[in-house]
Amino acid sequence: MKLVQFGAGNIGRSFIGQLFSRAGYEVVFADVVPEVIRLLNERGRYRVEIKDDPPGTIWVENVRAVDSRDRDRVVGELATADIAGTAVGPAALPHLFPVLAAALRLRQEQDAGPLDVILCENLRGAAATVREGVAALLPADFPLDESLGLVETSIGKMVPIMTAAQRAADPLAVHAEAYNTLICDARGFRGPIPNVPGLDPKQNMRAYVDRKSFIHNLGHAITAYVGYVRDPRMVYLWEAVERPDVREVAEGAMWESARALIREYPEEFTEANQREHIEDLLRRFANRALGDTIFRVGRDLPRKLSPEDRLVGALRLGLRHGLSAPNTLLGIAAALHFRAVDEEGRLHPADAQFVEEWIPQGPEKILTGVCALNPDVPAEAECIREVAAACHRLGTGAGL
Repeated sequence: MKLVQFGAGNIGRSFIGQLFSRAGYEVVFADVVPEVIRLLNERGRYRVEIKDDPPGTIWVENVRAVDSRDRDRVVGELATADIAGTAVGPAALPHLFPVLAAALRLRQEQDAGPLDVILCENLRGAAATVREGVAALLPADFPLDESLGLVETSIGKMVPIMTAAQRAADPLAVHAEAYNTLICDARGFRGPIPNVPGLDPKQNMRAYVDRKSFIHNLGHAITAYVGYVRDPRMVYLWEAVERPDVREVAEGAMWESARALIREYPEEFTEANQREHIEDLLRRFANRALGDTIFRVGRDLPRKLSPEDRLVGALRLGLRHGLSAPNTLLGIAAALHFRAVDEEGRLHPADAQFVEEWIPQGPEKILTGVCALNPDVPAEAECIREVAAACHRLGTGAGL
């Protein structure tokens, strides 16, 4: 059995490659970093350091790599693959379309059966994006829907940024938490669903994508934003979670989303399973061994404040169900005060631009221009007023 994994980065190595290798698959990484390709081929294995309680080490065996720019080589690997995966990021995803199209043609010639591709991308509608891109490169009568399975996922595994010294010591090693469940779209497969421990197929994938964004991602970000406001010198996420006033806001916001999700997806979510999920997440956020930073979790404000993302997307879902979200609004206000820097004292580039272009215009302009809240809709207008008032309180040092 063989998996071709596009992207040998943190998620590719610590999660996808690791799961399939332990299930008996040969894992062939397709990447563009020469050193990573060389070392994977020289060693044939790498280690995942589990930063949890208890800590541990997983050796991922039976791996090799090809240069993803060598189209013929990659197409040949896909022609004989049992399954493929991607973890390359939305910007790089279009580069895979020609390779997938060529591989599907070759597999059809060889009667190799359908190719399922597990999409581990932080991109809503990833399956539709890939299908459209591949279809444009194939004849109109090509049986694409029978030949290509596009399996969306919800990636809950937390993988912190490693320091330069850690990366230099072993460029293949990767750190991760112990959590090892890959939620995926059962309806996306065209071939049999692989028997891989940790793979958790769901029939209603949208519900779990929303849960990841509006509970996990939202809670993560609000912990960082409120933690920063509470103490700008704070470095680690666990420091924020351990402060009762920060945890209260983050947990409150997570429950605001949870109640909205229960109403949106009553066949999937209950108060009991949402409570279990939130408690597990807060425990994982507090993991000191993971070493996750306020900077990493909170960075990229334009994306995290965008209309469909974790904060405003969750707020909109609650508004559709007539629910209030005071903690989420406070989290958005805290985000507008977020100025965390990396270990070299620099803002994330997107945040530097955001602070320069948007912050001088004030919260109302940000909420309408970046978050796309509509002041002509009474419920959204009230949210704008509440966030602006909270921003003023935080700016005057009045506290949370």
